[in-house]
Amino acid sequence: MKYRAYLDIETTGLSRHYADLTVIGIALEKNRKYEVVQLIEGDLYQERLLDNLEGVDEIYTYNGSRFDLPFIKAKLGVDLKACFRHTDLMYDCWRHKLKGGLKVVERLLGIKRQLTDVDGYIAVQLWFDYVNNNNMQALRTLLEYNQEDVVNLRILRRKLKVK
Repeated sequence: MKYRAYLDIETTGLSRHYADLTVIGIALEKNRKYEVVQLIEGDLYQERLLDNLEGVDEIYTYNGSRFDLPFIKAKLGVDLKACFRHTDLMYDCWRHKLKGGLKVVERLLGIKRQLTDVDGYIAVQLWFDYVNNNNMQALRTLLEYNQEDVVNLRILRRKLKVK
């Protein structure tokens, strides 16, 4: 049985040179069961990430080739593409004439979200509210948003019938 990881990151901006990595979310799927692991703050380092991905056969992302994986490489010094097989589901979506960001594709395919009012811009604000004001609810919302991203990647892969 294939051991899969669905990965999505949260950052303080789009530039891997100037912005910070705030959350790495991973949904680990094995034998039709899955668990979500989220790395933040003191857990955002190479060994912790690789420990959580140990044994994984393939990593799935959405736009991870251009954003998530290069960002992780720049910030943590680990090239996940060199360590794992990687499928960027965005390109599978394009082959099915599904264009746009993950939220757009989710709507087109009827994949539901609880947090319909949170996007990448709001995610940055939530992080800074947590860091600057110790707002634990902002952190919980950010982590819930990230969890929906990785869980929905799993649903997206299945809907696209990607192996």
